[in-house]
Amino acid sequence: MKMKTILAAGAAAFMLASPVLADEIRIAHVYGKTGALEAYAAQSHNGLMLGLEYATGGTMEINGDKIVVIEKDTQIKPDIGKAVLAEAYGDDEVDIAVGPVSSGVALAMLPVAQEYEKILIVEPAVADSITGENWNRYIFRTGRNSSQDAISNAVALGGEGVTIATLAQDYAFGRDGVAAFREALESSGAKIAHEEYVPTDTTDFTAAAERIFNAMEGIEGEKKLFIIWAGGGNPMGKINAMDPSRFGIEIATGGNILAALKAYKELPGMEGATYYYYEIPKNPVNDWLVKEHMDRFGSPPDFFTAGGMAAGIAVVEAIKKAGSTDTEALITAMEGMEWETPKGTMRFRKEDHQALQSMYHFRTEVQEGKDYGVPVLVREIGIDDMDIPIRN
Repeated sequence: MKMKTILAAGAAAFMLASPVLADEIRIAHVYGKTGALEAYAAQSHNGLMLGLEYATGGTMEINGDKIVVIEKDTQIKPDIGKAVLAEAYGDDEVDIAVGPVSSGVALAMLPVAQEYEKILIVEPAVADSITGENWNRYIFRTGRNSSQDAISNAVALGGEGVTIATLAQDYAFGRDGVAAFREALESSGAKIAHEEYVPTDTTDFTAAAERIFNAMEGIEGEKKLFIIWAGGGNPMGKINAMDPSRFGIEIATGGNILAALKAYKELPGMEGATYYYYEIPKNPVNDWLVKEHMDRFGSPPDFFTAGGMAAGIAVVEAIKKAGSTDTEALITAMEGMEWETPKGTMRFRKEDHQALQSMYHFRTEVQEGKDYGVPVLVREIGIDDMDIPIRN
């Protein structure tokens, strides 16, 4: 079967007008180029393009068919995400779509993939429900899910006599994250004493912090405030400025992008679990990514760059394995598929198409020459160390 294409898109109008050629493989990157998560989006796109380049040996071709990537901006709005994905599948005739950044947008996009019977590789949206109750067979996810975040952080933070409060954004990412974290803690001996949810655009955390402090007051033993947050606002730094230590409370959180790690510098010794930090994984793919990113951008690859690269490599490996861009052939090829990424081996689980992958227990250090708290590896939490629930 002849394959179609993908390419780094220039002007959207040009791409819409350009005819579909028989020797093209078309990939849509549907992501929030503008909006509150645009820093994440830029990393994801750079990573996707690097992954396609790496997996094709720099040719940007698969079996002689040229890859063409068409970019679509969701603006972090579910209705727009849904519309532009339909446009990509229908008008642009793409073979596979990748994205988006926001869990709320991803949930709106899932039925579109089912309607058009086309693959959507979700990267990096996190909510469990994407490969859980809202999942359909056309959805694969290279990004980690809330349960992987939660279980790895429970391993890092849980224990007998530990009491935890949570602070999260009041939408799918935050609520799914806390639900999974609560469940993961059950076998650790720790307990959650209070859950606090605030709007995604919150910048003043005074009232939320006071409710947390009041709920934790009088509790004996080790006490932690676990923060699940995406985007701006810096709740960790602002709550730390309120001196939670006077209530015996330690702040804890998972990993994040380098810009967000600046707040971690105020909390040396803080522990948690992270999806990626460029100095942690030791493998040839990550070595290539770090070198190329430094050479091209003058900075190390970040959290979502690694995820985008994993998605790009998955696209190429899936098409090679399937021998075409036929959707049913791709699903057969991708179920159970293993491939190498900057994080090491990933595997698409057959039951829900979630990528199983390592996570990393870290401890924050202040290091000379770095303006952020460095997440230093305590131990790798491998695929076999986490029992990730199947929720669909």
